[in-house]
Amino acid sequence: MDLRPGFPSVVDEVTVRLVAAVVLVTGVLALAAGWWWLYAVLAVDFVLRSVFGPQLSPLAQLVLRMVRPRLALAPRPTPGAPKRFAASIGAVLTTLATVLTVVHAATGGAASSVGSSAATTIFAIGAIMVVFPALEAVAGLCVGCVIFAQLIKLGWVPERVCLECADITARTRESLSASQPA
Repeated sequence: MDLRPGFPSVVDEVTVRLVAAVVLVTGVLALAAGWWWLYAVLAVDFVLRSVFGPQLSPLAQLVLRMVRPRLALAPRPTPGAPKRFAASIGAVLTTLATVLTVVHAATGGAASSVGSSAATTIFAIGAIMVVFPALEAVAGLCVGCVIFAQLIKLGWVPERVCLECADITARTRESLSASQPA
């Protein structure tokens, strides 16, 4: 197993959407049941995935080994750089939620203003961690990828990082034309 940091330049969109579905289920459980410790589990996975790619991500490995082989869907290659950026957003948000969970517990929870503010912020992050993966899993809309494309257009991320990403509309047109009957 290669333990060097890195991320594949191309990933399978079907697998990415399945991983998003697992994140979605985990996010719904964390939010609905108040099991905020699940954000720590997600944070570890997102950090591993954004730094090392899917090879060290427990969620990606679960999908790659147990779910994806059972689906008779053709692979759909998509650029890896925006998916890595999206995983990095997930890493930041879930790590923040984890830290705030500790703050919430250490300050007496909702009984203190700090604990109450932490709970509100955790809930807001939790909502994002449901909406973003739901959009990816159900509609194939990667919010992090859209942000990544905008950062390229603004010149904040060099185009050479992902030339195809600089014009996401071309890929969208290709996807739409491929789904139209001939």
